[in-house]
Amino acid sequence: MKIAVTSQDRKTITGHAGKCRKFWLYEIDGKTILNKTLLELALEQSLHESHGAGTHPLDGIDVLISGGAGQGLIRRLDSMGIQGLVTPETEPDSAVADFLDGTLKLGQPESHVGNGEHHDGKHACCH
Repeated sequence: MKIAVTSQDRKTITGHAGKCRKFWLYEIDGKTILNKTLLELALEQSLHESHGAGTHPLDGIDVLISGGAGQGLIRRLDSMGIQGLVTPETEPDSAVADFLDGTLKLGQPESHVGNGEHHDGKHACCH
């Protein structure tokens, strides 16, 4: 299993998964972390900019954990076979361990209603 965690500052779980360009990637065997590496994307590779066209460096992950993501992005991840999760947890290693134990605290995807970020009825990172 492969898990990606948004971490723009390389220390904490950050929000706005669509614009995030730094992810901790965890390779998991059962409940054991085998490897942890940092993936840094170019601006045009962010989920916000890539719009799902062609292959993506996050292809092949099973779970994406973030401090915030829109409902549209969660649906897009789902269509890619990726389980998108929003959590209030701020520490990447703890979030992965909690996910593996089935105890990760979950939040709700953002609806973006009324926040001025709509573009023709869709948030830019989510279409």
